[in-house]
Amino acid sequence: MTLVTDTHTHPPLPGPPRVIVTRRLLPEVEARMTQLFNVSLNQDDVPMSRDELVAAMRDCDVLVPTVTDSIDADLIAQAGERLGLIASFGAGTEHIDLAAARARKIMVTNTPGVFTDDTADLALALIILVSRKFADGAKILREGRWEGWAPSTLLGHSLGGKRLGIVGMGRIGQAVAHRARAFGMEIHYHNRHRLPTSLENMCSARYQPDLDRLVAQSDILTLHCPATPETISLMDERRISLMKPGACLVNTSRGQIVDEDALVDALTQSHLAGAALDVFAREPDVNPRLLAAPNLIVMPHLGSATVEGRSAAGERIIANIRFWVDGHRPPDQVLPDLP
Repeated sequence: MTLVTDTHTHPPLPGPPRVIVTRRLLPEVEARMTQLFNVSLNQDDVPMSRDELVAAMRDCDVLVPTVTDSIDADLIAQAGERLGLIASFGAGTEHIDLAAARARKIMVTNTPGVFTDDTADLALALIILVSRKFADGAKILREGRWEGWAPSTLLGHSLGGKRLGIVGMGRIGQAVAHRARAFGMEIHYHNRHRLPTSLENMCSARYQPDLDRLVAQSDILTLHCPATPETISLMDERRISLMKPGACLVNTSRGQIVDEDALVDALTQSHLAGAALDVFAREPDVNPRLLAAPNLIVMPHLGSATVEGRSAAGERIIANIRFWVDGHRPPDQVLPDLP
């Protein structure tokens, strides 16, 4: 994502922009949008069909999609001339064809940083759950199969002294490292670029330039990288096989990064002690093999699911739209300024 320093993008709009929002947002965010803009809200919260997205993009100045809306080149080609801003809800932009948007001189913004702590909290919670077998214990209790405390059942592993491998050391990866340090974990990471020494010291993290070595040496591996051509199926059958026997895998980033069938095989064959997923390759459809796999914790994409985070994202969208309407560069622009 490239940010620019130009302050103007187009002449200010003469009146309130026509804004179409593809999903329900928090009531206070929708109320504020209604005050400021000529806005159409998705009252029933049913995801828009492709035809509905085309119609929306032909009828608005600003489209507010979410990560579940695929705004590809074909959709962008059918957009109306008035569409000038795609103000996406969420930090990721892989659901938008950025090159096609740029070619049509449509600006794209996102909401970076607002879900960092929430997603890191979930990642650490999953690390704890999968390491200590807490989910298995809750299931046994709810199913009436608990026979009382015993010294040799439902044994997990302590976090202290375990090596945590973090793949992707951006905002969320660093936030996970800070939390894991409090549990006495030994933190190693792999990233496209090594962090400055000062940040490594703050996170108590050691850089590992060889991803395969990080995978092979980690007791718990947690994924925090975006879905790009380079990271799709990053954790494929070969790399999963490199993991330590008895290691655990946690993914709260994007589902396409993990080969789900290879993960199921590793769990079924007891190569891995457990795994935890908050994201899936074909959401909302979930590979049925995952649901039947042993020692696998699944969550329905809850990383950003807090009132505080969703409210902050809505406020960032409103700010981006207002900057754009006034002819200024929005603070969260993710494309270079357009000629």
